[in-house]
Amino acid sequence: MQRYFIELAYNGEDFHGWQRQPREISVQEVIEDSLTKLNSNNEVKVVGCGRTDTGVHAHHFILHTDMPSIEDPERFVFKLNRMLPQSIAIYDMFPVNEHSHARFDATARTYRYFIHRHKNPFKQGQSWLVKNDLDFDKMNEAAKHLLGKQDFTSLSKIHTDVKTNICDVKVAKWVQLENESCYFEITADRFLRNMVRATVGTLVDVGVGKTKPEDMRTILDAMDRQAASTSVPARGLFLWKVEYPKHLKNGL
Repeated sequence: MQRYFIELAYNGEDFHGWQRQPREISVQEVIEDSLTKLNSNNEVKVVGCGRTDTGVHAHHFILHTDMPSIEDPERFVFKLNRMLPQSIAIYDMFPVNEHSHARFDATARTYRYFIHRHKNPFKQGQSWLVKNDLDFDKMNEAAKHLLGKQDFTSLSKIHTDVKTNICDVKVAKWVQLENESCYFEITADRFLRNMVRATVGTLVDVGVGKTKPEDMRTILDAMDRQAASTSVPARGLFLWKVEYPKHLKNGL
């Protein structure tokens, strides 16, 4: 058996998250079913680089799987794309050593959360409509408190099974686009459940004047989910980039 990394993207609107569910359709299930058919109906399992929630999208996602050696990966990708729905696109697959792991070998992940300011039927499933004026200077000032290695309990879903709530955030910034649209970008070594959506909700409260930029420090120090703001809708969230050590295809 050969281990492969597969590079893909998906629109999360039609799925109940990445991870296979007992009674709901997931991205993982759809991909595993297609790979199994291409493997002469011999069951194929995959491991993803992370777990996106219902309605969350992936601009860049990596999975690994073990399959019999494939002579023509490019042809295999072509066949796989023909089988998968339009909401999932496979970009590449390549062999890696048997110990390579899509989740545990990732060194950093970047998320983007998109916001639009005016009603737009073409953005409703991939961006959050916020009509209030936003103070980007204050939001970016508050975002600076997120940088560094620290405890993010206040911005995490409670009662999760992780061993630690410590994350090392390298980038946290707001970027303005045309037509008054914008996105929040955050890069870290790891993320907690619901962390990005809770962070965006808390920063938007700063942007509309409900809280002050310096309140972010107080919120983080409280280590209490109730200290932060309500999570924003899933539809604006994208897993944007996953990074790996350079020996894995030059870091993807």
